[in-house]
Amino acid sequence: MAELTTSGNSGRKGRRRTPTPRIDLTAMVDLAFLLITFFIMATSLAKPKAMDLAMPVKGPDGSVPETRTMSVCLGKDDKVMWYMGMPEKPLTKPQLVDFGKAGLRAVLADNNKKAFQSSGKPLIVILKPSDHSVYNNFVSALDEFSISNIQTYAVANITPKDVDMLKQKGAF
Repeated sequence: MAELTTSGNSGRKGRRRTPTPRIDLTAMVDLAFLLITFFIMATSLAKPKAMDLAMPVKGPDGSVPETRTMSVCLGKDDKVMWYMGMPEKPLTKPQLVDFGKAGLRAVLADNNKKAFQSSGKPLIVILKPSDHSVYNNFVSALDEFSISNIQTYAVANITPKDVDMLKQKGAF
């Protein structure tokens, strides 16, 4: 039993002593543990949020079709270079765009639509961050993929040919 005692002596002699007051703290301790238990049980722990990352499926001969493959290279100063095909022989001329509705999002939506019309399958995007890009641009690119309903994308190391193209565009 938990109790609190205080001294009842007033220091005077001759007067009748008053009994020392006793306060039983058992109920308060029980209440404290009940509240702690309630809040632990009622609180849900925060679950980490992660975005799923889908890797492209290779064809029967081990290759990915170039007509459905779009490379997105992240450069400096919030610049994004994109092209269709492979870096050695791109199907479209590499172009620089910004992030946002009129930039990367519009390019993704347009190329996804073209790839679906020509092959009946969605676009495959390869994201290649450079040494001069920032993490915020990487996250923004993944957000643009999600907004544009790009279902298949991969993150790859940037190739020397991509770096050369970024340097030519002034984005490295």
